[in-house]
Amino acid sequence: MTLATKGPRDDRWYLNIMSPNTKGSKFAWLDPTSIYINAEAFNDLLGDLITDLSDVEFDVVAGLDAMGFVLGAALAGRRGVGFLPIRKAGKLCVNTDKVSFDNYSGRTQDMEMRLPAFAPNTRVLLVDQWIETGGTMDGAVRLVKRQKGVVAGMVAVAIEENDRTTEYRANYPCVSAVVPGSRWQKECNSQTLSSFKSYKPNAAFPQTRRQ
Repeated sequence: MTLATKGPRDDRWYLNIMSPNTKGSKFAWLDPTSIYINAEAFNDLLGDLITDLSDVEFDVVAGLDAMGFVLGAALAGRRGVGFLPIRKAGKLCVNTDKVSFDNYSGRTQDMEMRLPAFAPNTRVLLVDQWIETGGTMDGAVRLVKRQKGVVAGMVAVAIEENDRTTEYRANYPCVSAVVPGSRWQKECNSQTLSSFKSYKPNAAFPQTRRQ
């Protein structure tokens, strides 16, 4: 299927099919999973991120619970490295290390990583679906460093701009489908996309395969 909204490869066309929040303030302000369900969109997203990661060396990808699992595992497969889940507290059935963090909604949560997860000096790429306040990512950074790992970089569909994420960009390679300085970045910072005006759920429908 070729989408009518698709533009040039470097236009990050797939960002146009992300879904606006329809369930209220307790939820994130948009949902990128409409990219994942569309094969063309998902593959172009992964291709762009892998290209932008070409100069970043890492030994394992760590995905943040829960939607970072989708993006992180896919990137790990593309790059040929292993995948490590960083989970909400109480989900892992092995020994764990735990930290508390404040998520995008301001709620305090705990998350865990298996203990041990890797050898000292292992380069870990941290992946989440979206980095809004940066609080969840901060917890992941602390977990990696406590096991003497090296944070190799950070990846997300978008990294909103604020004091904490500015610090991340200064200290780590940070890659996002939303390119800093683009109109997408400005719209993400304001938490509303111009594409919402013409959003249609069926733009992301996967192509059906009939025998």
